[in-house]
Amino acid sequence: MPINFDSALGIHADAVRVRSQRAELLAANLANADTPNFKAQDIDFRSALNNAMDSGNASMMKTTHQNHMPFTGGGGSEGLMAPIQYRIAMQDSLDGNTVDEQIEQAQFMQNAVQYQASLEWLGGKFSSLTKALKGE
Repeated sequence: MPINFDSALGIHADAVRVRSQRAELLAANLANADTPNFKAQDIDFRSALNNAMDSGNASMMKTTHQNHMPFTGGGGSEGLMAPIQYRIAMQDSLDGNTVDEQIEQAQFMQNAVQYQASLEWLGGKFSSLTKALKGE
């Protein structure tokens, strides 16, 4: 009987990918905290996860005419799972930069904790699948 990893792992594999992409954006915000006119960016995790889950079902979609273009999945901008959103500045800065280091650090740490939780859940799931395959 074949194992369907998509159903066995649930949304956590997609969640890890989305959290990784979000971590890259938040790290870029922190790196550009002193760059004039830099606008802080983020993605909406919920919509990104929905897009990631929908793109996983793209292989089930069929075209009805030979001239139709195949569906490639619901990506956002620059290969992200959701479009980039710009954070609204809590306090105006003279150089036009919208990065608030405290907010970005808090968002980055919250994302990192959730990323680690998803990784640990996936690790436990793989451990359970390995034990089941070995018959333990």
